[in-house]
Amino acid sequence: MVRVPLTPEQIDSGRRLGALLRRVRAGRDPETVARSAGISPETLRKIEVGRIATPSFGTVVAICDAVGLPITDAVDVWRGTTEEPLAM
Repeated sequence: MVRVPLTPEQIDSGRRLGALLRRVRAGRDPETVARSAGISPETLRKIEVGRIATPSFGTVVAICDAVGLPITDAVDVWRGTTEEPLAM
């Protein structure tokens, strides 16, 4: 199966989401957050820097749970309807 390249919009959305997750995680040990979310620290790092622009829904939910971010805030940033998390 051939993988379809991501659109510029998908890449931008992934970067926004990654930046939000990195900002919300600030001050917390990335390895602890990653393990709490059930992912590797390397996967967390790749999501935060935008190298994984379309992480699975379950992964995003798990990271949001690990850092105490409402999933709706992550969705709003991913969609581009807001730049900052609404509730923190």
